[in-house]
Amino acid sequence: MSRKNYSEEFRRQAVELYESTPGATIRGISADLGVVRGTLTGWIDQYGTGTKTHVDGTRVHTPARPHNQRLGASDAPETVEQRLARLEAENAALRAETTKLTTEREILRQAAKYFGRGDEMVNRFRFVADHSDTYQVKRLCELVEIERSSYYAWKSAEPGRAARAEDDAQLAERIRVIHTEDNTYGAPRITAELNDGAPADEKVNHKRVARVMRENGIVGYRRRRRVTTTVPEPADRKVPDLLERDFTATAPNRIYVGDITYLPIEDGANLYLATVIDCYSRKLAGWAIADHMRTDLVADALRAAAQARNGLAGAVFHSDHGSQYTSKEFAALCDRLGVTQSMGMVGTSADNSLAESFNAALKREVLQNANTWPDEATCRRLVFRWVTRYNTRRRHSWCGHRSPNTYETLYTATLASAA
Repeated sequence: MSRKNYSEEFRRQAVELYESTPGATIRGISADLGVVRGTLTGWIDQYGTGTKTHVDGTRVHTPARPHNQRLGASDAPETVEQRLARLEAENAALRAETTKLTTEREILRQAAKYFGRGDEMVNRFRFVADHSDTYQVKRLCELVEIERSSYYAWKSAEPGRAARAEDDAQLAERIRVIHTEDNTYGAPRITAELNDGAPADEKVNHKRVARVMRENGIVGYRRRRRVTTTVPEPADRKVPDLLERDFTATAPNRIYVGDITYLPIEDGANLYLATVIDCYSRKLAGWAIADHMRTDLVADALRAAAQARNGLAGAVFHSDHGSQYTSKEFAALCDRLGVTQSMGMVGTSADNSLAESFNAALKREVLQNANTWPDEATCRRLVFRWVTRYNTRRRHSWCGHRSPNTYETLYTATLASAA
């Protein structure tokens, strides 16, 4: 690196800046101007006035000799040997500065690879740890702008982090086993599965499960699709909305909701599923599949629920205004079974959102990335498997992440213990 040439005006201004700045030091002024301290000292010897501004603003005399006189030197002018020694010292200082800057540039170049990997502060700590055998920790911390005390605190906690990472890896494997069995499960249901029957000291928090799933790319299947199957028909009688979007019940077999959804087949045909869902436990009490949407479909589902529940007398059944539910035949069936009908407003799916949610969950979890079932036989088989598992094993958030059957069993047990 070649030595810089400074004009005389620059040198005089540098000396004036040093002498006129209150409390200034040669180190500070040389750093501000980007010159070597020995060089600035030589300029002060050459151009200085022998005074210096104190921190309180007063001018004080300094030992510096004015103009062509050296500090602490005799009145004789600088000899050739002295000048050569001074220049060699300045060159040595310049070489040291160059080496320092080159080293810092190399350190920062290596540090750049650590950034952009997530937590920036952790990456800085990791960089210092990885290079502490090559460079001084103090220097590394200064370059990446972190406190040494913070780095050493992070370093001392490393064994604990390693242990937690190992625990997370083991938890991820347990999560994968559950997710492989049913890839529709998200963090809440997987948490419930992990904690089911586990001792208190082995239970895991749902936030930790969500974090481990996120870090390992484990995601419950999600699909958004909106389908309309309701065909309104003017009813012969006015049916009130007895639920008003309150899909709760104090006990099983009190309040039901139902709907029809279509099941698309690859050849362009459709099957249709009618449901009867208990609002207390979200249990699918009755259902029916057919290749049509006639009243017989919804009637078969309601009769299946009556058989499964040993009767529906006194229950409320809520639906939309589809022509099947407003028909005289279905109204007569409800009268024979002792069921009171309830209907939401025309054209408002939110008034029957519980049934709509069930339909969406079935298609999302069974079809997943497919748009259709390959054939009717496969469709019937897979839907049968899912609705059976829905009642017996699938964990429902409404039931505290228990299955509907388990939730109703707890209700029965509670009644028995209270008797």
